Amino acid sequence: MNIENTKAQMRKGVLEYCILSILKDGEAYTSDILETLKDAKMLVVEGTVYPLLTRLKNAGLLSYRWEESTSGPPRKYYELTETGRLFLKELDGTWDDLILAVSKVTRQKK
Repeated sequence: MNIENTKAQMRKGVLEYCILSILKDGEAYTSDILETLKDAKMLVVEGTVYPLLTRLKNAGLLSYRWEESTSGPPRKYYELTETGRLFLKELDGTWDDLILAVSKVTRQKK
């Protein structure tokens, strides 16, 4: 079994939650989202993030606006919708429960 593949699958499992969390404090451009993920050692590529952003937008969790750029094409800025904020709040509770459960299982005495 390939350990790197397992690690990548674990990161993918929480990527949606991480992206929503990044946007909880305000809108962000895709490269800002990628940079935040990279800084957190969440190794992702644009080809992974763009389809996920589209899926979250189509689910009503995100909205976006276009802004003209002086140094290239217009930029798309994403932000949470009210539905997205409620969804994230629910995920926050689930994440806390998951951390507790995994810690309990992985810290058991042998």
